Amino acid sequence: MATKGQKKANLLDHHSIKHILDESASEVITGRGYVEDVKLSNIRLLLGSVIIVIALFAQFYKKKFPENRDFLLACIALYVVFNLVLQLIIYTKEKNAILFTYPLTGSFTSTGLVVSSKLPRFSDMYTLTIESADPKSVSANEPVHLTKSVTQWFTKDGVLVEGLFWKEVEALIAQYTKEPKKSK
Repeated sequence: MATKGQKKANLLDHHSIKHILDESASEVITGRGYVEDVKLSNIRLLLGSVIIVIALFAQFYKKKFPENRDFLLACIALYVVFNLVLQLIIYTKEKNAILFTYPLTGSFTSTGLVVSSKLPRFSDMYTLTIESADPKSVSANEPVHLTKSVTQWFTKDGVLVEGLFWKEVEALIAQYTKEPKKSK
């Protein structure tokens, strides 16, 4: 039985498991001092709002159908274009990302983190990846990955054993932030 502070997942639903693990990973990373960068989310919300406004204009335009044909065609074209832009942003920029961050305050790196995760359908292998928000930057480190079975972190009742999972995520952050060895 899960108490109020525990996170419980439906073990038969991989979306539920992934959601709890993603939420916990985000908590660990923001708890380490990283501030979430919500620019991309705000852009997506703005594009979604524009798409809704276009649909509302098309629906409630004052003239009836034969007279508003050109206006409706323009609204349909704009609707399709803005939806394509939104999907392009999601496909190219967001991918499997669960968290974008700014660089740590006072650090020498000039890039934040992109934290992404995967939990394939019908699989128990959860992959958490931490990489630089700008991989071409001089201060970008190599991406690090953690792949383990979700059975390592959940009880048979579906309660997340946060201490075990948090240690794994903190070790992954430490692995990412360590200085690369200099060759002589």
